[in-house]
Amino acid sequence: MEKATFAAGCFWGVEAIFRQLEGVTATCVGYTGGITENPTYEEICADKTAHAEAVEITYDPARISYQDLLEVFWQQHNPTTLNRQGPDIGAQYRSAIFYHNLAQKEAAQISKALLQQSEIYRNQPIVTEISAAGTFYKAEEYHQQYLEKRGFSNYVKVLTK
Repeated sequence: MEKATFAAGCFWGVEAIFRQLEGVTATCVGYTGGITENPTYEEICADKTAHAEAVEITYDPARISYQDLLEVFWQQHNPTTLNRQGPDIGAQYRSAIFYHNLAQKEAAQISKALLQQSEIYRNQPIVTEISAAGTFYKAEEYHQQYLEKRGFSNYVKVLTK
């Protein structure tokens, strides 16, 4: 099993999307990329921790590739909006890839460059940060599988090309 960590706005929907993928064996929502140790949701919402809401994904590379995960990541949010996804505004909602090894770093950089050259984003700079994965702080339990627990996960669908 391997890990991948992505931030693409509010982590509830992002987690629900990745949980649908064949080969993803577990997900965990939390906070990463910032300066505050053991942050709370309230601190994250105050935009004072520099952390992003993120999803840590455990996946089986024999069943789904990191490249496949990257494709889903890019398709599920707008990587050209700085510190914002939809109505959610703040650095905690930024677009970010937190790589766990050099192969992931290279794959993320290549996929970002290719997407930037595509017809979709040629005239809009992609602002997605690509950084080494640091400490991942698990969010409070009520955030885990939030949409599933409330019966809304069937409203979130994986977009495909």
